[in-house]
Amino acid sequence: MTLVLRTTTRTTEPAPALPVLPTGTDPLLQLQAETRPADGPGAIRCVGHSRELALGGIPVMCSACCARRDWLLINHGRNVWVRCRCGNQWLEPEISRADFDALVGGPHGTTYPSVEAGLAVLGFDGVFAGIYLE
Repeated sequence: MTLVLRTTTRTTEPAPALPVLPTGTDPLLQLQAETRPADGPGAIRCVGHSRELALGGIPVMCSACCARRDWLLINHGRNVWVRCRCGNQWLEPEISRADFDALVGGPHGTTYPSVEAGLAVLGFDGVFAGIYLE
């Protein structure tokens, strides 16, 4: 499952603005503009990884709760973060953008209005700390 989260704050160059459709235009064109996938340099993409994750042969373990599996991998630009269900998150330089793209496996996903909303819906906001979801 691939997830695409939109940020509410911009930390990089903004993506080019989409053309504003005047009122009274074709409803099909408006629908296409509204459902355009969130991509580009400002997009944040996420993918769940329920199994253990080993980087360079060393298993990844959360420093806050000692979890060893059930991760959310978050990609923004060239960076990939690993997030635990307890809410602990860290930048992981061992995972490249190419590695993340290989895990995503498809262009379609769910779009959330903000990163915080997506994390809450997916259960990575700290509410499920200490629980493995299968």
